[in-house]
Parts: sequence; structure tokens; C-alpha cells
Amino acid sequence: MKRKHVAGVAGLVLAATVLAGCGSGEAGGGEGKPAAGPERIVFWGWAKGTKEVVDAFNKAHTDIQVTFEEIPSGNAGGYAKFSNAIKAGNAPDLMSVEYPQVPDFVTQGALEDITAQAADVKPRYPASVFQLVELGGKTWSLPLDAAPQVFIYRKDLFAKHNIEAPKTWDDFRAAAQQVKKADEGARIGSFFPDDPNLLATFAWQAGGKWFGSDGDAWKITIDDEPTKKVAAYWQDLIKNDLVKVQPTFSQEWISSIAKDEVWGYLGANWSAGMIKSNNAPQSGKWTVAPAPNWGTPASGMFGGTTYAVSKGSKHIEAAVKVAKWFTGAPEAWQARLGSGTSSAFPAQAELVPVASTSFDTAFYGGQDIYQVFRDSYDTIQSGWAWGPSMVQVLTSFKDRLGQVSGGTTTVPDVLTQVQADTVAEVKGRGLAVAP
Repeated sequence: MKRKHVAGVAGLVLAATVLAGCGSGEAGGGEGKPAAGPERIVFWGWAKGTKEVVDAFNKAHTDIQVTFEEIPSGNAGGYAKFSNAIKAGNAPDLMSVEYPQVPDFVTQGALEDITAQAADVKPRYPASVFQLVELGGKTWSLPLDAAPQVFIYRKDLFAKHNIEAPKTWDDFRAAAQQVKKADEGARIGSFFPDDPNLLATFAWQAGGKWFGSDGDAWKITIDDEPTKKVAAYWQDLIKNDLVKVQPTFSQEWISSIAKDEVWGYLGANWSAGMIKSNNAPQSGKWTVAPAPNWGTPASGMFGGTTYAVSKGSKHIEAAVKVAKWFTGAPEAWQARLGSGTSSAFPAQAELVPVASTSFDTAFYGGQDIYQVFRDSYDTIQSGWAWGPSMVQVLTSFKDRLGQVSGGTTTVPDVLTQVQADTVAEVKGRGLAVAP
């Protein structure tokens, strides 16, 4: 499978800068003496299909057993819970951490360095993906999946009204007008003011680069030209009432889909499982297509999960062993995707065939949706890197985007405000910022 460089995070982050908040770098806990019976580790996560994976691991292993606690998704409270647990000294051994938050937790000193333990599996990953979990020349987590963009839409409604699937963003706007004309109460999709991760994905696809380095300093350009183009585009759709403005995954949004009031969803590969699990009566009516682009096939990544060991864990080796099985065992992928709720795309290329045969595509009329995922993944834009304060960045976006629908601000104005917020936050952490 052809791979492009997704991001050069390792090359953008200097050890002296990134590790400033990590103390001496010594392991916080070391290995505790094993008690009688299996070694037990505590794992926190929220991704669909995780319970099935944990159950499969525990059934297949006698030396290690995993206690799973399902927590709210990261930006819905999971990361705050994790940060508080680290400070209180009662964090889990293993934690789900999405790619954007890895640098943030590293700078907070919340993660164990697992470079030595991960060395044997590193070659299984495309360098472009593994770079997202490497900072300061060290490995901080293990990637589970990649999350290329796709557009999931109601093929029956599009066909009924002779609307073609949009290939470009100009096409998408035109299709949005056609949907509104066909049904005044319906829209092609939604803008989610409480999910700035999606805005970041659109910026990534457009060629934006929010973070980089300039010598020993962080270069912060959240309001760069590609992102301004994306912001202006979505502001136009909102202003002209061509999309619904709704909280992500809310009951309002779910109800809109059930009532044929929302005909499409711009998300990532994992969204296919989410749409399927929430809309069983609409089986056979949906299809998956590449996301619209700006004239040339391109994609960003919307989400993606990694597994990190908490600083101070007394079960580092066991936790990494569990993470390796979760991410790299065919049985783990069969359990996750066989649940019917997850359509994750493996970061390890050799596991893609396992994934494609494990997810039941009857809801999508038997479509080979993993081929769409593969094609989208091969067009992910190079050069994207996440910064050291992504929890703050996403919170700043969320706080301000909520005002867009009321007309008190605009999406382009929010970029300017979040840029200023982020520069202040990074400087406040004692890190250098390029002018």
C-alpha cells in the first residue's frame, strides 16, 4: 500500500523544548513485584468495540488481565479525568490518547517513555504514522488506527433528486443548494461548533500547517491562509443556511438523520460504524465516498487513537504488551470490528485485509468501504504536526465556535482569537514561540 508522509512531528520538536515539562525523564514507577496470579493492569478508553477487545485479550491470556473502565471521549471529559488522575497519583496503567493530545500530555510529563519497549513493533508502521507518537526522539504511545476523511451520504435520496456525489468543495456547495431546494427542511450535512477536531481536519486537507518549528521555537500558524480559506467556506455555508448547525453526535443530530433532514456526514472511516450503529432502519441506503477536495484528491486525518502508558505506572512492561496486542493482533481487530460498531482502519498496513473482512458492510449494500478508506489514506496531506497545547487549542475553538450560529462571531474571526490564545498558552508554559 502506498503511503505518504502524514506529519514530521519528530523533526519539528526539539528534545530540550518538548521535554521541558517532563522532569528528569526517569521512569516514574518501574515494575512492581508480581503478585500471585496474573498481573493486573487498569485501562481507560472509549472507542467503539473496546470492551470486546478487552474481553478477547483476557480470554486469550493468563499472565495478564485487563480491567477496563469506559470513560467519556477525550474532549468530552476523558482527558480532564486523566490529567486529574495523574496529579492525584491514581491514573490507569494504560490510556487511550488521540494523536493531537500526545504532545500535550508529553509536555505535561503525564506519559512514560516506551521507546525501548516499542522498538520491535515500530517497523510495522508507516513512518508517517509513527512520527505522530515520537517526540524528542522518543516514543510515547502506540498507534492503533489512522483516520482518513470520507463523506458518508444517503445514496437513495441523492439518486431520487438527481444529485451527484460532490467531488470538490464547489460541488459540495452546489449539492447543498440542491438538497435544500429538494426539501426545504433537509440539509446536506452539519457544522458542529463543539467539534473543532473536524475543522482541524479540513484545514489539514487544505494544506494548512498549524504547528511547526523555527530554530528552537514553536511556529504557530492556526490562522494560515489554507485555514482561512476553510473558515470562509464554512462561514458561507452557515450564513446561507446550507448546513445545519448542531452539536456533534447529539440527540438533535441523530434525530435529524432519522427524519431524513440530514443527508450526509463529513467524517472519517470510523464514522461508517457510528452511522451504521445509530441508523439500523436505513440499512442499504447509505454509501461511503472520498471527502470533497479543493481540486486535487487530498485528505486529512480526523481523529485516530493511540495507547499510552501513564507516568508512574508500576506495570509498564505489561501495559505495553497489552497495547501491542490491542493494536497488532488479528484477533483484536476481529473482535473490535466484529462488534459491528467500529469501522476503524488499522495503522499497521498488514492488518487492513483483516479489518476489511471483519466489518459487516451489509448496511452499505456490501460496498467495499475499506477500499475507499485505503484510497483516502493514500492522499493524506504531508507536513501536518500537532502542537504542545492541543487540549487548550480545541477548548478555545469550542468555546468560541459556539457563538457562530448566533452571529456574534464568525469562523474566520475565531481563527484569529484561537491563534492569540494559543501563542499565550505556549509562552505561558515556558516554551519559545517564533514571532
